[in-house]
Amino acid sequence: MSDRLTRRRLLAIAGAGTLGLGAGARAQTRALRLAFIPQENPEKLLGDIGAITDWLSQEIGVPVEGFVTIDHAAAVEALRNGDADISFMGALPFVLAEAEIGAVPLLSEVYRDAPSYTGRIFVLRDSGIETLADLRGRDIAFADPISESGYLYPLAEFERAGLIAGPRAAEDFFGRVFFAGGYQQAMQAMAAGLVDAAGASQYADLLLTPEQQSQVTWIAESEAIPSHVVIARPGLDADLQARFAEAMMMLNSAEHRDKLRYLYGPDGYVVADPDAFDGVRAMARRYGLLK
Repeated sequence: MSDRLTRRRLLAIAGAGTLGLGAGARAQTRALRLAFIPQENPEKLLGDIGAITDWLSQEIGVPVEGFVTIDHAAAVEALRNGDADISFMGALPFVLAEAEIGAVPLLSEVYRDAPSYTGRIFVLRDSGIETLADLRGRDIAFADPISESGYLYPLAEFERAGLIAGPRAAEDFFGRVFFAGGYQQAMQAMAAGLVDAAGASQYADLLLTPEQQSQVTWIAESEAIPSHVVIARPGLDADLQARFAEAMMMLNSAEHRDKLRYLYGPDGYVVADPDAFDGVRAMARRYGLLK
């Protein structure tokens, strides 16, 4: 367990740094506050946030602020205590936030014409690792302990293969298990040889350089997972919530599609279907994350 804590910063080699909420999050009470999780290099993400919040401010008619949280759990806590009104996060953190604070799903990301994706186990092509069984005794980096595609669903493939009995048995199978803090950090740790494998989104290899991408492959893929979702804290003004959702849906139009690159690069958004997350809720209950 201590390895996870002491190496977490080491694995966050994409330059995360220490990112907090900042005094400004509370100072402007009329501003709409957006929380972003560090799926990619947080320094790049901060620039993207500035671009998209400026545009949203113009479209919605109120100031819009954004900040990067340390991880999914911090985003949920920001919604809980009012430091954030809306957050971009994975399906698993959403269902946990739904149960804990009554968070509301607004929009789901669309990739390649589908509001779903998978988790994969990535390795270096020349590593000699060809199957999940080959990872016995080796080190692996996952994105976040409450990430569906960056932890739970890829890990479930080891259970499906009969290699582990569940999350608590993972440390007996692997050499060491680390949480890197995001997709890009986990993938960079694997690409740099700090770990033997990475568990991340099926699209996480796109966060690597072209040269690194050519050196990486995947050896296992999970079942379909609902795409990342945009959620709101309970009690957010209904009119403001509707104006935000309407502005976000404008990004589907040809005129504004170029701005999607500032929001983790989806192909667009659809209105979130709460029932689409039933499978995630079931897995969270199976692994003891939900009652």
